[in-house]
Amino acid sequence: MTNIIDKSLDELQGEFKTLKLPAFRAKQVYRWIHHKLSFDFDEMTDLPKPLRDTLKAKYSLETLLIKHKTIGNDGTIKYLFELKDGGLIESVFMKTREERKTICLSTQVGCPLGCVFCATGKLGLKRNLTAAEILSQAYLIAREYPDISNLVFMGMGEPFLNYDNVIKATNILISDAGANFGQRRVTISTSGLADKIKEFAEENSQVRLAVSLNSADDTLRSKLMPINKKFPLPVLRDALRYYSSTTNRMVTLEYIMLDGVNDGEADLKKLINFCRGLDAKVNLIQFNRTCKDFRPSKPARIDHFVEGLLGAQINAVVRRSRGEAIGAACGQLAAKTSA
Repeated sequence: MTNIIDKSLDELQGEFKTLKLPAFRAKQVYRWIHHKLSFDFDEMTDLPKPLRDTLKAKYSLETLLIKHKTIGNDGTIKYLFELKDGGLIESVFMKTREERKTICLSTQVGCPLGCVFCATGKLGLKRNLTAAEILSQAYLIAREYPDISNLVFMGMGEPFLNYDNVIKATNILISDAGANFGQRRVTISTSGLADKIKEFAEENSQVRLAVSLNSADDTLRSKLMPINKKFPLPVLRDALRYYSSTTNRMVTLEYIMLDGVNDGEADLKKLINFCRGLDAKVNLIQFNRTCKDFRPSKPARIDHFVEGLLGAQINAVVRRSRGEAIGAACGQLAAKTSA
């Protein structure tokens, strides 16, 4: 049976029309699923029982299975989800302060890009997640922890390699009739797929864009992130300029600080030059250990990068990672039950 969670409101209304049902019934079902987070047709008490029986015969409301939860000392919670086909993904709930509760969503089972500092990239790609599987992560966590303030597509996988399902899930999350989540509180992160960045610019949404940069040197970035061979820095920079000019929105550049690799003076100068003329801010991120090949930069080097960027009139902050002790921080997700 078709998973009804996958359906946009327009799709659902179209199918209800073929069933000779009024459009308002589709809106009722849509609201039960995406606003009230109900995954049982029998709970939809404002629907007639014969309609509920019809829906049960035609559609499923299948969500993911929470297989394991790991709770860190800082309050971060890593969820291990099992998919219908037995695949495993991880998502993360983070509470950084009383009013900020963030869910980090995965978009693929594994990842094909092979970034050398990322644990997920070592898994390879199993498959893309469906829109329903993406939404299920958010909804199952939100049922346990209401009042979610932010959603970030920064978990397992490259969101723009699963573009259609990610955009479909995002549009459902921000739709007025559904979850009605604030667009500017949703961030999609990409490793730098320039063609998809330009396509995303045409979506005409207020959803934020983040790009994992990690080096402004083409040779080094290609070693760290093989995707750079396909979309080298000049191509990526052109896409970012197009995005900002089309959307009038700022881009966040994510820069993981690796000791002795990308944190030298030459690296700082190249980063400053890359950022000049871009409507962008830089998030400097301390490396979370995923392998023995790299070490986190010393705090003094990170502070030096902040000072250098700010001195060049480039907005820069240090993003403090959470959940490292339980394998839930940036780059650590690998579908394991423990760190």
